[in-house]
Amino acid sequence: MSIDSVKKQFKEEGLPLEVIEMDTSTATVELAAAALGVEPARIAKTMAFRLKERDILLLTKGDVKIDNQKFKGYFKEKAKFIGLDDLEEATGHPVGGVCPFGLIKPLDIYLDESLKVFDYVFPAGGGANTAVKIEVDYLAEVTKGTWIDVCK
Repeated sequence: MSIDSVKKQFKEEGLPLEVIEMDTSTATVELAAAALGVEPARIAKTMAFRLKERDILLLTKGDVKIDNQKFKGYFKEKAKFIGLDDLEEATGHPVGGVCPFGLIKPLDIYLDESLKVFDYVFPAGGGANTAVKIEVDYLAEVTKGTWIDVCK
């Protein structure tokens, strides 16, 4: 279902994107990088956070970590991941397939500046064995994402 919602968004919005489905798991940055034959940094890691008033998605380079002080400075609260039990309800995607496409409900999407070193990246495509190749500037356009700097 989740992969279908991503494909549906691409079709309905006329986006020239496709979900790459693989026989192996892409549920972690390392597995996705190995399956795609790219460096781990090029995987656009999508993290779901629960803030006091709303849920958000944050996409970063695959090899960076959140800087808690920068996160708190920007959002005015601590970084708290959405629990695994609530993840699918919040995004419509399973663990390992969370992406900024085909969401079950609108979420604010943030893109970390770390992604800007690449021309294209690979976020997940709604399933734990999927990816989407997308240019970084187009990712910002499609997701209506806000650029921020919250990583180390």
